Amino acid sequence: MTTTRNIKTMWDAVMNENKNPLRNQPIPTAHLLMQMLAWMWSAIFSLMVGSYFVFGVTAAAHTLLIAGLFITILAFKTAESDNSFE
Repeated sequence: MTTTRNIKTMWDAVMNENKNPLRNQPIPTAHLLMQMLAWMWSAIFSLMVGSYFVFGVTAAAHTLLIAGLFITILAFKTAESDNSFE
């Protein structure tokens, strides 16, 4: 139980837009900063493993994951605020 709670807390600290340090930024700014951090961590991981191939895979995976999360958040906020996607 404690391990699950710790994992959720750590996930929220980074990925939950209402709890992470970027919560006061506009969504496009937070998205850009999250993408930059993802690329940075992809590069760090690649250097640790010693492979440029790993960088391409991890950078692409991070970009897709974070873009998907932010598009979903934006869609939810738009739908919640005015019930239209115009």
